[in-house]
Amino acid sequence: MVKSGKQTAEAYTETGRAKAEMSTLRMFVGGIFAGAFIAFGALGSQIVSFSLSPVSLSKAVGCLFFPIGLLMVVITGAELFTGNNLMTLSALTGKASWKGVLKNWCFVYLGNLVGSLFVAAMAVYGHVLFAPELVNSAVATASAKCSLSLGDALIKGVLCNILVCTAVFVGLCAEEQAGRIIGLYLPTALFVLCGFEHCIANMFFIPEGIFAAGLYGIEAPALSWGAMILKNLIPVTIGNLIGGAGLFAGGIYLFYLKKN
Repeated sequence: MVKSGKQTAEAYTETGRAKAEMSTLRMFVGGIFAGAFIAFGALGSQIVSFSLSPVSLSKAVGCLFFPIGLLMVVITGAELFTGNNLMTLSALTGKASWKGVLKNWCFVYLGNLVGSLFVAAMAVYGHVLFAPELVNSAVATASAKCSLSLGDALIKGVLCNILVCTAVFVGLCAEEQAGRIIGLYLPTALFVLCGFEHCIANMFFIPEGIFAAGLYGIEAPALSWGAMILKNLIPVTIGNLIGGAGLFAGGIYLFYLKKN
């Protein structure tokens, strides 16, 4: 059974209202779980693809595993900042206050950061990165993300969250679990294949690279906490907001919910 886009949009306005009204503790703890789930998907993708060549094959295989993180988020009901950008629908229709939406985004974002950092630290210091080539790949990935121009980081963030919010929305159109999984899986795999930038995934990839470079003494001049925040997380997060909360959710509101 599949709901129409309009039915899904109308139903989500109530979901967003509930998210905006939940306690701060639930927002934060739900965010920790979601950050960890996205990090697990990212780690699995990294492990399965690090030694493959050419690059197109490596990306194709990696994108089969990364979506598992988002599947765990949605099916468990954890709180993911980028997916919650859909809460714009609830605010625009008056079901939730902008204050509640912004509060959710802030505390969920912080929770996502904690969950992602935890998995990054455990992966490095627990020697889950089991081969020197995998360690070097993790550091190289983090360095590349910290070397993006601000324009590239912003644009890739916009494109990424259009697809992430599409994945969540399409998944919600299905009423059965199998349909939800397929709906979530394909747009998420597509953003990974295209190399777009997801701020929560980067909360795993970049700290993992920083931790690994420090533990194994790898030179990575471009890699630092400051570069992570200024050159990646800030522009990518802004891009994710524009793509998810602005373009996708705003477009869905105009198409399905705005009263003429």
